[in-house]
Amino acid sequence: MTTRTDVIPGQPTLTSWATQQRRFRPRRFTPSPEELRFAFYGRMSTIDHQDRASSCRWQRNYAEDLVAGHGRIVVEFFDEGVSRRIAWPDRPQAARLLAAMAEPARGFDAIVVGEYERAFHGQQLEQLTPTLLKHGVQLWLPETHGPVDFDNPRQVALLDLLGVHSQREVSRARHRTTAAMRAQAELQGRHLGGRPPYGYRLVDAGPHPNRAHAAWGRRLHRLEPDPATAPWVRWIFEQRLAGYSVASIARALNDTGIPCPSGADPARNRHRSGHQWMLTTVAAILANPRYTGRQVWNRQRTDHDDIEPDGTISRHHEIQRRNAAPQWVISRQIAHPPLVTEAQFIAAQAIHTAPTPADGAPRRYLLAGLVCCGVCGRIMDSHWVHGRPGYRCRHGHTSSRTKTSPRPKILYIREDHLLDRIRHDRGLHRHQPALRSPDPDKVATYLHTNNMIIVCDHHAWTIESETAVHTLNRHGSGFAATAKIPAQRDGDHAKHEELSRFVWK
Repeated sequence: MTTRTDVIPGQPTLTSWATQQRRFRPRRFTPSPEELRFAFYGRMSTIDHQDRASSCRWQRNYAEDLVAGHGRIVVEFFDEGVSRRIAWPDRPQAARLLAAMAEPARGFDAIVVGEYERAFHGQQLEQLTPTLLKHGVQLWLPETHGPVDFDNPRQVALLDLLGVHSQREVSRARHRTTAAMRAQAELQGRHLGGRPPYGYRLVDAGPHPNRAHAAWGRRLHRLEPDPATAPWVRWIFEQRLAGYSVASIARALNDTGIPCPSGADPARNRHRSGHQWMLTTVAAILANPRYTGRQVWNRQRTDHDDIEPDGTISRHHEIQRRNAAPQWVISRQIAHPPLVTEAQFIAAQAIHTAPTPADGAPRRYLLAGLVCCGVCGRIMDSHWVHGRPGYRCRHGHTSSRTKTSPRPKILYIREDHLLDRIRHDRGLHRHQPALRSPDPDKVATYLHTNNMIIVCDHHAWTIESETAVHTLNRHGSGFAATAKIPAQRDGDHAKHEELSRFVWK
């Protein structure tokens, strides 16, 4: 026997019946003021772990309850997969809302959000306030029980507190997530997502250890050598250990017709051309420690660098930067089958195949990697000038980029001038007597061993250790003791500006 679920024409549905069961009570009818037209703004951070319909619905429900009796929502702006840290001009729907706000014939009078943290982070609302006041648009928040009064000190203090709380919530979540991923990589050797390196493929590693995630069907993955590409990874390391340059290895792979990583796995590399091997591709394989069988995490980070503000709203963009090897998280045990031994990988990192000069004479740069540009914070390039070793910084400019104006003047430093100033600085020698040595090799070795760098700009040269900064001068005034600055070798210009406060001129 089957039960029919067809709706009979003319018969009430369950929804219509339930709607009609409301009870009426006497109430005082008063003339309602002119209704406000609201633009609703909402946001959700991820699209993989959140449902757009439910997230938007609960935020909009809060907003509708807030404006009930004052007006109605006439337009909706909802950002999906956008972090709250992203400035409003860089959010797709928020940018549309800002553009609509500036239009004289806009169709709304006020903006309403369902929750402060869904719309703002840090000082974003404070930066958005002048724009709201300029266009005469109100902002309604559940936390203020209605429109925000930017002239009310108590409400302004509340908004500042909400901004700090939103920022703290992000920081706390990031800290917990980072700590958990660090433990999972180091103690469990767990694959934490992302594309498998060339030479490996992902295979099932069983159910997720979290019971809730396992019940939802989530499973772990691990790396396994790919029969088609793993032999070529081994071959690349063998060639490198035999003394071949990265360029010759890439050329041999192209001549043989071996598909490059993006050609071998186009589904995961849609942003790549897949045509041929590049120098950077071979170099990245040789520098990837995961081929030793260890799980390695935190090899790169995402920095949020501030850029020029858009009117009154500060903006930033994300930059991927490589972390130094001491910052890597390496699994204690072998996590997947290795393609090379750890000894082979370490030996490959120590190979440098510099081009041989036309005259056959070797070119040595004693201070390579130790000379840092004080203008932009980059490590200066080794550069042979007039038969002498020197160092050059073009501040990120290359011939493949269009020239921008103004651009900092290219910085050139001669190695012999640097060594001469170090050897003759008496103030420096009182704290670092080993730098008085007339042997340039001993001076360079001492700098390397003690993790010291030389920072140069067009006006001053300084030597920086972990705890002190000294201005190189024939009549120097000695090392200036400072608090330890762990990130002083980060290459960030702002950090070098901070260090300049400790330099003794």
